[in-house]
Amino acid sequence: MITARQLPEDAIRARAREGSAAIFPDVGGYGRSLFGADVDSGGDELDRARIVPPVFVPRRLEKMFDLAREPVYGDVGLSTVLGGFTAPSPVFLCAFGSTQVAGSGLGIAASEQAGRLGMPMVIGENVVPMHGYGRMGESAEDGLLGRIRAYAGAVPDGLGGVVVQQSTEDADAEVWNLVYSDPSATKLLETGRLAFELKVGQGAKPGLGGMTVLSRTAAGEIAEQYTVDETFGTDTAMVLRSSSPGTFTGEILRQQIHLMRNNYPRSRAWVKLHPGRDVGEAAQVAWAAGADAVTVDGAEGGTGWAPSVFLDQVGLPLVECLRRVGKHDASLLVSGRVWEGARALKCLAMGASAVGLGRAALLAVDEDATEGLVRLVRCLELELRLLTSALGKYDLADLTSDDLWFPGSSARTEQHG
Repeated sequence: MITARQLPEDAIRARAREGSAAIFPDVGGYGRSLFGADVDSGGDELDRARIVPPVFVPRRLEKMFDLAREPVYGDVGLSTVLGGFTAPSPVFLCAFGSTQVAGSGLGIAASEQAGRLGMPMVIGENVVPMHGYGRMGESAEDGLLGRIRAYAGAVPDGLGGVVVQQSTEDADAEVWNLVYSDPSATKLLETGRLAFELKVGQGAKPGLGGMTVLSRTAAGEIAEQYTVDETFGTDTAMVLRSSSPGTFTGEILRQQIHLMRNNYPRSRAWVKLHPGRDVGEAAQVAWAAGADAVTVDGAEGGTGWAPSVFLDQVGLPLVECLRRVGKHDASLLVSGRVWEGARALKCLAMGASAVGLGRAALLAVDEDATEGLVRLVRCLELELRLLTSALGKYDLADLTSDDLWFPGSSARTEQHG
């Protein structure tokens, strides 16, 4: 057997042996694994950035005068408004679509806990075309309606909100029309806590539509709506299902947002962008057209299924997306490997209004279906308070990039609060 040490020999041999199946993760892990970009032990650039408290803290002095005592970390305020929703902290639940890993009760459990927390929740694309809406004999456990009911039954008055994502296939199924007119969503709609999100792309596979793995039987039922490929070989029980990525220009995006505003005037309008090179321009177009929030998924964002080359080599890292979008008065929501307070604070300091929990939320719910997500968020919130207080600040809006130091940066970090 020949060798070629300068090349990834095992990967090349796998392609020669397995064919197109080798460009994806092991299909045997589908439904039990969550995927994302590989990150070395030192983390990505955002992980390596240091949070740098100053010596002089004039805002702490101001807070001391306000309170008539020395301020402590418990005095840091976390409540915020994101995408038109009031939230107890700058955290939202990322979109879980039709992928199998969000099934088996995890999607419902995450929805209920998010509701109790009062955190906004996004329901991902393709749930209705794949699993049904959840009424008239359809499974409520897997359907979109089950997630809405679980959330609405737990959320406190005046907090949170549900965001329903739509893809090309969802539009064909009239998903937004179904939700907008459903009695289960009436209270959310009447209290301004319902939003629709136009999905332009996602971090784990920029430029592609949604992807899942299906049995041949299930694929046969939706073959007219989706692209179905024999990627894993004709002798296997599984096939690849792919959604359309949609076609966008600046004008098309503007018109889509205008239609959302006109057709669903009582709901909020959100837009989700993938980490494209023009993400800053696209965000500005969305906000100018009237979007209540723009969500940017960094290349580190997770997924239930994607080609390995997209996970590792396509899209801008979250930190670069934040640089290209910059500070903005409108709601900028971001996601990508967020699970604890330090990474969340760094995103907020660079201009984000809130951060999303995706894979971390599913792991937490898988660990404890009753309290796992609640505990995870409480940990993040405590870390946010501790870190913000250490910076001598008590309002998240006061965080800036001066609070961060990036190794190798030639810029000097400011020495005042």
